[in-house]
Amino acid sequence: MTAEESSRRRVLLKLSGEAFAGGGGLGVDPDVVHAIAREIATVVRGGTEVAVVIGGGNFFRGAELQLRGMDRARSDYMGMLGTVMNSLALQDFLNKEGIETRVQTAITMGQVAEPYLPLRAIRHLEKGRVVIFGAGMGMPYFSTDTTAVQRALEIHAEVLLMGKNGVDGVYDSDPRTNPDAVKFDTLEYSEVIARDLRIADLTAITLCKDNNLPMLVFELLAEGNIARAVRSEKIGTLISGESAQH
Repeated sequence: MTAEESSRRRVLLKLSGEAFAGGGGLGVDPDVVHAIAREIATVVRGGTEVAVVIGGGNFFRGAELQLRGMDRARSDYMGMLGTVMNSLALQDFLNKEGIETRVQTAITMGQVAEPYLPLRAIRHLEKGRVVIFGAGMGMPYFSTDTTAVQRALEIHAEVLLMGKNGVDGVYDSDPRTNPDAVKFDTLEYSEVIARDLRIADLTAITLCKDNNLPMLVFELLAEGNIARAVRSEKIGTLISGESAQH
């Protein structure tokens, strides 16, 4: 690895699947995905290595389908396929921006993606390619939030950038129902767990805490926010361990 490569920043960007639908409904809004791709392309051209995990909530949510009587494992697999559709859409728009992109999936589907191999993913990143991880963990009962943390740890990302749809950070209560909700600029993972602040599932939060991986929660669809998050500007809410806070 050259000195230039060792000095590059590597981040994992977790994108909301609902955002791909334009903030509502089902499917993919090409204008929204194109706008996200342009922002990622700008960041990559600036020298940052970017890996991506995308949710599949704009197509399927396993837990919600389970409530309607569907087998949880089967509905989770359907959700994983939804994340692959989102991954391919983002790959296409990134390619149109001139950014080489690879999709790696935890479920083998050789005609559309590579299998998930951490060392190969790292090599792609070192070559300036964007790597999109699809199909979640490849197993039911795991969220894409947990997948994002696990992938970030395996590729040695510095930070997990959690882009949310309609949420500009972490609040002490739901700002959509409580006008007096207070936004946090910084939090420790122990506080998130103690307060039961459900910005991500508990498995993901605990995994970040145990491995001291910082997480920045920010509004995804605000123009320029991805670049601001990569530059460590003061947006959203930064969650980290006690040692990192001090």
